[in-house]
Amino acid sequence: MKPVPDSRRDADLDAELIYRYGGSLPRYTSYPTALQFTPSFGVAALREALDRRRADPAARPPSLYVHVPFCANPCFYCACTRVITRQREIVERYAERLLREAVLWGALWDGLPRGVRQLHFGGGTPTSFDDTQLARVMTALDRQFGFDAGEAREFSVEVDPRTVDAERLQVLARLGFNRISFGVQDLDARVQAAINREQPAALSAAAIDAARAAGFRSVSVDLIYGLPLQTPESFARTLAEVAAMQPDRIAVYAYAHLPAQFGAQRQIRPEQLPNAAARLALFRRAVEVFGAAGYRRIGMDHFALPGDELARALDDGTLQRNFQGYSTQAGQDLIGLGMSAISRIGDCYAQNSKQLDRYIACIDDGVLPTERGLRLDADDLLRRDVIDRVMCGGVVDAEAISGAHGVELWAYFADCLPQLLDFERDGLLRVDADGLTVTPRGRPLVRNIARVFDRYASGPARHSSAI
Repeated sequence: MKPVPDSRRDADLDAELIYRYGGSLPRYTSYPTALQFTPSFGVAALREALDRRRADPAARPPSLYVHVPFCANPCFYCACTRVITRQREIVERYAERLLREAVLWGALWDGLPRGVRQLHFGGGTPTSFDDTQLARVMTALDRQFGFDAGEAREFSVEVDPRTVDAERLQVLARLGFNRISFGVQDLDARVQAAINREQPAALSAAAIDAARAAGFRSVSVDLIYGLPLQTPESFARTLAEVAAMQPDRIAVYAYAHLPAQFGAQRQIRPEQLPNAAARLALFRRAVEVFGAAGYRRIGMDHFALPGDELARALDDGTLQRNFQGYSTQAGQDLIGLGMSAISRIGDCYAQNSKQLDRYIACIDDGVLPTERGLRLDADDLLRRDVIDRVMCGGVVDAEAISGAHGVELWAYFADCLPQLLDFERDGLLRVDADGLTVTPRGRPLVRNIARVFDRYASGPARHSSAI
């Protein structure tokens, strides 16, 4: 069973269905989600996970994620773990601990495959590190895990366009980064003022051009819909300007207004936020504008030019989802370094402390800052596989599930069938003996479909809206 091909019906988002099914839902960058992580999972459990991996002949070189939490100013919409500071000594102190954490991980990884093909620096603002600090971290990671030197490697970095110029982008390319993601969010001046992120369109366009000139293989842009003062008309102008810049990939994320969890969001005036109908209209414009510009829709909120690796991964069934979103590198463990970073090792998740002082104290004591995590049982692993297949290709193949987990799909998930059949009657998916296939009409509600298989899906709303 292959993914459902793109269709212009993607632009025909059924408002009634979205209002009925929408709701607050996980983004399923992991399953179980981080809400299920427990402090009873610590460094000892992580060591056991690595021992099991060491005995696994299918083990592969890891992917790496490095979290750089610093920002000079707060963006009011932000839900990331970040530290607002301009003090260089704080940044240097953190960079030094990252180097030590890499050494600790390198010792634990001993005996496992080396040769990293996928690396991602996220934030915060990774370019809050200066060139020397970035070079030291890259050297340490190469020394501990080994960097694959092949053309297929994907080394990416998130960049605030306001923090770089053409010369800085050339430095990033020389350090080995070949993919770059620019945070743009919205190009309308009124919206930028409301979210405390003023960023002229010309600056973003110049950054994209300079990244290409520096030799970056892929350039991505992040946008957000549902921000204060956004209208379908203003957002359409942003979409058209971004499409004209022709980045290789575009992510269009839904803003989740959760001021009780994220203090900066309390600066946003609720009466300025688009209502449900307006949010739907904003996303519909994105699908229409980027579709007309030749982009393919990937998963629920990504768009890519047809020749991009993400589009090819969708076609050949190797599209994956991890904590950074959609990915092309399948079957790899993920090592997360830095405060709040999450590692995925075999059947376990392990998350570092979210508090800067606690993170630093652990490293100074010579121990990994693992604060919580989870070991998945057989049911979790099965559901993770099914949810990944729903979120990525929109297809769950019953025979493949049986081969991987030793269960008959619909006998195991018999309790899920009534809700899935309701979805089928609404044209969101097809269910038969061969498995499940999400239809183009169901793609905007893929998180709702995935949630059917989530045994933890209950409790108060702590996630973003489906649209």
